[in-house]
Amino acid sequence: MTNVLFILGGFTLLILGGNWLLKSAVALSLRLNISKIIIGMTVVSFATSAPELIVSINAAIAGFPDLALGNVVGSNIANLGLVLAVIILLSHIEVRRSFYITDWPMMMAASFMFFGFIYFDGILERYEGGIMFVFLFIFLVYLLRYQRTAVVDELPEDDRPLPIYLSVLYFLLGCVSLWGGSELLVKGAVGIAGHYGVSDRIIGITVVSIGTSIPELAASVIAIIKKEKAISVGNLLGSNIFNLLAVLGITSMITPIEVKDQSLLSNDIFWMLGVSFLILPLVFFPKGLRLGWRDGLVMITVYTVFIYLTIS
Repeated sequence: MTNVLFILGGFTLLILGGNWLLKSAVALSLRLNISKIIIGMTVVSFATSAPELIVSINAAIAGFPDLALGNVVGSNIANLGLVLAVIILLSHIEVRRSFYITDWPMMMAASFMFFGFIYFDGILERYEGGIMFVFLFIFLVYLLRYQRTAVVDELPEDDRPLPIYLSVLYFLLGCVSLWGGSELLVKGAVGIAGHYGVSDRIIGITVVSIGTSIPELAASVIAIIKKEKAISVGNLLGSNIFNLLAVLGITSMITPIEVKDQSLLSNDIFWMLGVSFLILPLVFFPKGLRLGWRDGLVMITVYTVFIYLTIS
């Protein structure tokens, strides 16, 4: 019963946190005249990736590296196969050239960098984590200086700049609520899953990764409802990049991460690469530069197959 209450409380905090974080992001983009997809890929992505960072660091330090890795790999799969699928089932998204010129290639580059560092020796060393983190810094500098809007966004009538103190307050409330909600959700879910003797890898790749992806889902769905499509897409792409380069980069700089369950390397990491790649052809087919409900069905079907094969 306690675990169920943790889960319900976690969902409540995540919904509230997503709404507060969105308010802060929109106000910040208007005040600084920065495109919303950049705000989504930086401010919102960093905040919604905080649960993955906390879970992965704690898991790695506590001696559960498969939980740390499974959390990030599974979260990246869930962000696209589940969260993005739900978003485009709710509302189609038009994308622009910079989506496949900069944003998607950067996500793939981060994915292949992680793959190259860990696949051949099964360990993510401190210096490799440092390289990943530096790569993230360079990307953020480029993004802030040169990036143009990648998603065609609507302009809600209630878009308005907020006083600085309110923007900061909403941002802090959003971050704390997303973090607290994720902690409660993961604690409840792991408590239920652990009761049945499930492995660290499977718990990380399914229960924990879905739990830590709930902030992205909450923030993105609320963004779609409020017609902030650029923030929703930017949040997901940015979150996947942050998960790899920041979460695993920082975690491995604190303590090297060594793979215990080889299924992470022989199966899960290839699913992550495949789902990440899948977005590109879906953007162009069947209708160019657009993600619609049919694409959402494809992605959620792929994710369902992944989960079924993982737990079966």
